[in-house]
Amino acid sequence: MKIVITGASGQLGQDLTEILAPKNEVFSFSRRDMDVSNYKKAAEAISSIEPNVVIHSAAFTNVDECETNPDKAYLINAIGARNVALACQIAQAAMVYPSTDYLFDGKKGSPYIEFDEPNPLSVYGKSKLAGEKYVQSLLGRYYIIRTSWLYGRGKNFVQTILKLATEKRELSIVSDQIGSPTSTYDLARKIALLIDEPLYGTYHITNQGSCSWYEFAKEILAVSAVRNVIVKPITSQELKRPAPRPAYSVLKNYCLELMGLELLRPYQEALQEYLDKAK
Repeated sequence: MKIVITGASGQLGQDLTEILAPKNEVFSFSRRDMDVSNYKKAAEAISSIEPNVVIHSAAFTNVDECETNPDKAYLINAIGARNVALACQIAQAAMVYPSTDYLFDGKKGSPYIEFDEPNPLSVYGKSKLAGEKYVQSLLGRYYIIRTSWLYGRGKNFVQTILKLATEKRELSIVSDQIGSPTSTYDLARKIALLIDEPLYGTYHITNQGSCSWYEFAKEILAVSAVRNVIVKPITSQELKRPAPRPAYSVLKNYCLELMGLELLRPYQEALQEYLDKAK
């Protein structure tokens, strides 16, 4: 297949390129190569390639910056998704749109399935939901992939914790937000399988299991054999960040289960492999 990947320099984009390139003709665009907020440029770039699939992984993902700069959030996450969807119309291509667990308010108290009604708390979540709606209304062939707590190559929570552990002897980490840490490598492999089928629709795809950021930090340090750092639990209120986060945003991979498709491995196994490779 001919596959276009936007946001190719991001964590997910890098793994998608690596996994898809050996068996497909992959065209990877970084933010510098393609400004998705500019419809004309995005449409020209995509339509000239005539791809079978466009994986739109470009996004404005800094949750707190989205809250303080909503115009930029909606321009990139909503209008950008619309522009790519319109380009897919012209090219007659299917579209993959990675989305987020922050679409939900966290009040359900049990894992969210694909058929639960979104109710985002933050501008980031609202802008990604707006992007989903554009994709659904403009295209007949799409994959919306909701995932959570991504880490891969580049700046992420895992790398931040390891860096802080070299600088401090005590870390204060939020313990009242629960989610599912997810490897971008595992997610990219699953996306590659889905677009091969093709099985269009909306999916929740995360590594299995859940934890708080506090528990995740302790796991990262334990696997990395860092023993001289104390991890202290704090509340979200104590941290005082601009954007509200859902207290419980675990995603049940319900559609994969219903279809009898293999789920991703437990997050602990994925983390172990990630840290082994990092060494």
